Amino acid sequence: MDKPTLIDLPKFEDPRGNLSFFEEFKHIPFKIERVYWIYDVPGGQKRGGHAFKMQQELVVALSGSFDVIVDDGNIQERYYLNRSYFGLFLPAGVWRQMENFSTNSLALVVSSTHFDSSDYIFNYDEFLKFRNGYGKE
Repeated sequence: MDKPTLIDLPKFEDPRGNLSFFEEFKHIPFKIERVYWIYDVPGGQKRGGHAFKMQQELVVALSGSFDVIVDDGNIQERYYLNRSYFGLFLPAGVWRQMENFSTNSLALVVSSTHFDSSDYIFNYDEFLKFRNGYGKE
């Protein structure tokens, strides 16, 4: 996968409560190296606002809802995540931002890499240069 993709995760319905899951290389196209979650986001705040040179991610709204805005330098798309059985795959090299968090929302992010501050691109102009082949490492 080389573009943002909404992945329909397995869902097992049960009167006692539903169950969903994902497995590396089966439902997501990478080995899981890190997992983190975003919660208690104050109203009106945004998260993200950066791109990664190498890191790929899967974002799941475990609770509540939020928007993920994805930009490849040419096209901007908005994904509304509000179901825990959908995951948004984000390849490396796309700008992403999360906003419109509902009360008590919980975003789960699964990453293909360990944390590395040098992998982040925080400046949008630098991101565009990276997308156009300048500054690739």
